[in-house]
Amino acid sequence: MKQFFAAKAEHPDVLLFFRMGDFYELFFDDARKAAKLLDITLTQRGSSAGQPIPMAGVPHHAAEGYLARLVALGESVAICEQIGDPAASKGLVERKVVRIVTPGTVTDEALLSERRDTLLLAVSRNKAGFGLAWADLAGGRFMVNEVTSEDALEAELARLEPAETLCADEDGWPAFVVERNGLRRRPPWLFDADSGRRQLLKFFGLHDLTGFGLDDRPLAISAAAALLGYVEETQKQRLPHLTSIAIESGDGAIAMNAATRRHLELDTRVDGDTRHTLLGVLDSTVTPMGGRLLRRWLHRPLRDRATLRLRHHAVDILAGSTAGDDLRTQFRALGDLERILTRIALRSARPRDLSTLRDGLGLLPELRRVLGPLDSPRLGELAVELGEHDAHAHLLRSAIVEQPPVLARDGGVFADGYDAELDELRTLSSTADQFLVDLETREREASGIATLKVGYNRVHGYYLEVSKAHAAKAPTHYTRRQTLANAERYITEELKQFEDKVLSARERALARERLLYEQLLDVLGERLEPLKRCSAALAELDVLAGLAERAQSLDWSRPELSEEPGIRIERGRHPVVEAVRSEPFEPNDLVLHEDRRMLVITGPNMGGKSTYMRQNALIVLLAHIGSFVPATRAVIGPVDRILTRIGAGDDLARGQSTFMVEMSETSYILHHATEQSLVLMDEIGRGTSTYDGLALAEACARHLAHANRAYTLFATHYFELTTLAGEPNNSGGSGIANVHLDAVEHHDRERGDTLVFMHAVKDGPADRSFGLQVAALAGLPRSVVNQARGRLAELEQQSRDAPKPSMAAAALDQPQQIGLFAPASAALDALAAIDPDELTPKQALEALYRLKSLG
Repeated sequence: MKQFFAAKAEHPDVLLFFRMGDFYELFFDDARKAAKLLDITLTQRGSSAGQPIPMAGVPHHAAEGYLARLVALGESVAICEQIGDPAASKGLVERKVVRIVTPGTVTDEALLSERRDTLLLAVSRNKAGFGLAWADLAGGRFMVNEVTSEDALEAELARLEPAETLCADEDGWPAFVVERNGLRRRPPWLFDADSGRRQLLKFFGLHDLTGFGLDDRPLAISAAAALLGYVEETQKQRLPHLTSIAIESGDGAIAMNAATRRHLELDTRVDGDTRHTLLGVLDSTVTPMGGRLLRRWLHRPLRDRATLRLRHHAVDILAGSTAGDDLRTQFRALGDLERILTRIALRSARPRDLSTLRDGLGLLPELRRVLGPLDSPRLGELAVELGEHDAHAHLLRSAIVEQPPVLARDGGVFADGYDAELDELRTLSSTADQFLVDLETREREASGIATLKVGYNRVHGYYLEVSKAHAAKAPTHYTRRQTLANAERYITEELKQFEDKVLSARERALARERLLYEQLLDVLGERLEPLKRCSAALAELDVLAGLAERAQSLDWSRPELSEEPGIRIERGRHPVVEAVRSEPFEPNDLVLHEDRRMLVITGPNMGGKSTYMRQNALIVLLAHIGSFVPATRAVIGPVDRILTRIGAGDDLARGQSTFMVEMSETSYILHHATEQSLVLMDEIGRGTSTYDGLALAEACARHLAHANRAYTLFATHYFELTTLAGEPNNSGGSGIANVHLDAVEHHDRERGDTLVFMHAVKDGPADRSFGLQVAALAGLPRSVVNQARGRLAELEQQSRDAPKPSMAAAALDQPQQIGLFAPASAALDALAAIDPDELTPKQALEALYRLKSLG
């Protein structure tokens, strides 16, 4: 218990797995917590301060499964191992915390998600902005970035989704940082840029950080140093696989904020489903490292058109030949080399990791043969990056048995003929069985005891066992070793010499294997960098071959990246909706250019407005990761951002209503959209009163069309907005066009009215919304629908009878709503609703009379 208390005092905030024999034990509060989280038995043992000590434990051979469950729950665990040899130790075996397993630092295969990166992220800050550093320890990647605003920081966190986040233990952090799962607050001095610079120079053995491009990035330096310090503190060993830091600038990617990623359902739906997402449809990679790379591509679509064209060309070549299928066939025998190389660097690789690496390197000649004839610059570069590893492949083939054991400590890892000394020791052990058979036969004949047998146990070693009935016949040169209830056990000089020889040989053979294993890891560690480049090339080949397979199977086409502004998509389809529905998908076109920057989309609910908007955003995104797209043709000009405002939902944890969330997301879009941005706006203004919503929707549409000048798809049920298409802007045209999705109503005496959605996008505005028909489809009682239909007829009649002033003038006639922050004067309210630039002289005079009457 003294050892436990000493270890626990050093690590009070984490669970302590304390090694005792064949179990990891937990005590006191750790035991209570682990018993609840892991559903294991809580018991007690001994006493402390007169009270029983709560205790819970897990078998050491099954510890990985329990660790995986704890890490998935966001817990960290300190592993306290026996570091002395129990056989050689006098008294208690020495114990020491050898590493701390945390959600962001795991590298063990059993603790990792196979097709998702497990990231540790640190964030620093000052008045200029925020610095981010993140590491994928299992993959050996170390990245940094700097951002200038909280919005940009939130977007990066949404993109990276770190398993664990480090920040300084200070007040003032945004809620989206403080509320993250896996948040670790660290002392602020660990984020100091000057000491951080010295720490990075020492770790990488450099004189300056110029080679990494970090000299003028103090925020990135402080975050990187804080992250590195945490990793060294928890792993308690060198990290030779982290050999550099790369800057991942936001300028090289199409920006998407957190809301956009959520609305587009790139890899997770709101309900948590991952199958019916873009990644679920797109991912046909064979290897786990290919799957992780595709996810990274999807969350960071590139703006570098040269890189994208190389990827498109590679996919085109693979889709147009049998090479893609040949590569995928080979990849089925390929393991997760990226993570295996990390375990080799950390010296935690198991024998089967080495056999997987051996088999992977053995595939390289065939892969180069497949890639050789292909006329693709990128595929040619990847063939070169595979490198030549014949010597190491041969070494592993000669060293490791075909099917090695799970653990190196059990022996049997190395093949016969690899090491002469090991072979000799194994020969001594292998001849033991025959020697014992011969010895047993000789002793039976010499003693006349037919039931005599040779045996062995770990406590007493080898022995000759004679039953009690024949004990008197035991020869005089037998020395008694053990007495049992029904038998006597003896030893002879010959058997003793054999025992010393055989047991020594087995122990020496295991020791020899341990030495050879360490030497093999040393040799592989010296070639870590070229092997990492090889694994990266294999992952990219897997992604490109997977994209080629998707292009063929789903009938996707190669997009054209144009330098001319605009987006033209012919017969585009929604990749996820098309994949999950059994009926044929109705394709639609999209045309946006300098004189047509906004489409006001009208039509019934369930008519397909949201699907149409999303499919075009996904087509643009797919084109910018290097994929083919679900369209007959897609010509896409420069795009810098994809911004969306789709769906309804509140954020009660932050005290935000549905309408407040809607307005916050809209505000972000209006502040960040540019002439090269693609914006999706769905039903702006529906969370408030009709006139408020209409006024907000109109103002937002005007701002996007004339101030931001973004490429905008603006879906609405406010038919008044369709008049925007006829208004001129400063350049003479409105830049706004109307399109609609239609539905056809059928009247049937038996079944009642039915509605058929056409899902086809047509020019011009819709003439009705079919809201009552959709309500009937949803199952509202017929009496309710009929009552609503009658009231609708009254309202429509009133609308026809009333004069039709402009929208701004109409705002003066609405009932006055005194809001929480509204001025008390009705005249001031009405005045605030007037936009002088939008009124004709006659309308202005009418508005003035109304204001006078309100006064």
